[in-house]
Amino acid sequence: MITFLTSIISIFFALPFLGFLLVFFGVKLVTNNTRKSVHRALDSTTILFVISVHFLIVTIWGKSFFWLIILTMILIAMVFVLVHWKVKEEIILKKVMKGFWRFNFILFLFAYLTLTLYGLINRALIFTFSN
Repeated sequence: MITFLTSIISIFFALPFLGFLLVFFGVKLVTNNTRKSVHRALDSTTILFVISVHFLIVTIWGKSFFWLIILTMILIAMVFVLVHWKVKEEIILKKVMKGFWRFNFILFLFAYLTLTLYGLINRALIFTFSN
């Protein structure tokens, strides 16, 4: 049972789009609201993209830069709080967290796609020139 559960979790870390689609269609089936479905899927799969980027970095370069990922997220949060405070002159934590989390989705989605493409090209070149 543990092995099966670990395998399922590994699939979602390797293919976070699968998790996104699963959440999207599940919420869409229940609410019949496309906009709400996209937002729920986006909010719930951000962590999958963060972890996927971490594992792609480890796979490509053989080193963990998880500390850098966390540091980047902390700096982004600080910028979001500062900008929100400058614009609104007060901090509405719910809005700041929503913006921070969705910005992280976009950032890590882009990082995931970039690292996947880089990894594929890198492995293809290594394979091509090693033969």
